[in-house]
Amino acid sequence: MHNETDSIEKLLVSLIKMVGKNNEKVDELTKRVRQLEIASKEQQINRVYSFIAEPPRPNSSRKEYVRK
Repeated sequence: MHNETDSIEKLLVSLIKMVGKNNEKVDELTKRVRQLEIASKEQQINRVYSFIAEPPRPNSSRKEYVRK
């Protein structure tokens, strides 16, 4: 009986440690997600828009595409 009690106590201690470590990991992940959300919002606010295909410029060294 004494051996069973020791085993159960060791199991409980082990489970408590595992839950504590998992809680720490969840807290770290939650903080990281919040940081990413804030960074994403700031990036959207400070976003600089540019055109993917700009119209050809006169006297440009690039090939000019002319509509026919």
